[in-house]
Amino acid sequence: MSQPIPTATFPDGRRAPALGLGTWHMGENRVTAAAEIRALQAGIDLGMTLIDTAEMYASGGAEVITGEAIRDRRDEVFIVSKVMPSNASRHGTIAACEASLRRLSTDMIDLYLLHWPGRHPLHETVEAFVELRAAGKIGAWGVSNFDSLAMRQLSALPGGKNCAANQVLYNLSTRGVEFELLPWMTERSIPLMAYSPLDEGRLLRHPGLGQMASRLGVNPAQLALAFLISRENVIAIPKSASSQRVAENRAAAEIILSAEQLAELDQLFPPPRSRQPLEMI
Repeated sequence: MSQPIPTATFPDGRRAPALGLGTWHMGENRVTAAAEIRALQAGIDLGMTLIDTAEMYASGGAEVITGEAIRDRRDEVFIVSKVMPSNASRHGTIAACEASLRRLSTDMIDLYLLHWPGRHPLHETVEAFVELRAAGKIGAWGVSNFDSLAMRQLSALPGGKNCAANQVLYNLSTRGVEFELLPWMTERSIPLMAYSPLDEGRLLRHPGLGQMASRLGVNPAQLALAFLISRENVIAIPKSASSQRVAENRAAAEIILSAEQLAELDQLFPPPRSRQPLEMI
């Protein structure tokens, strides 16, 4: 690969590749575990060193898979994990983080997120994040599935402006975040992490995207990922248990989209013209 992966910059100045590795649905089956570990390791070898996981994924199984994949390579990777809202009280967040650390076989999570807004007061979760960071158990904290209003409410809390990222559903088929949320985050240098960047595979079957990709000599997944990582401070986290598919995804960083090509994608997938409710999976 000749073209380096673009990087995203967090508010504290740390950088991470804008094309990482997802783990949703990993760790659910022992039969596929070895292939999943190999796929993550292949991604690390190719520079896709940000790995996103969560305590919810396979009830911790994805964190175990991640821990196996990064064994003896911890210093090479940027680990993102998440606490479930049901665990996100002050004490519950700390306990959940410690359990994640054990499953990951590490002593620090680079970025720890609240998976989505829940019943526990947000200020308690933030207080726990601050405590975990002071103890060196997390490098930074953020949120997931927060819309513009929720981000403003978070920012108004004591310490809330230290939010380092927001992970949301974002892909060519789901562009609502571009109207308000993404500009708001960009102004504050807060990276947006795009989960399900291929719309759970549906984009691979889109006729127009397929035709455009074929004309450019790439595949639809590569074109869809190239669109996301062309955006400022957006991190795409495609998941694959195939080392070959991971290598194909990595090649998305080789694609430099022209203004005309971006305009063509806008024709195929029109950007939002008004504020839309945040979509979630």
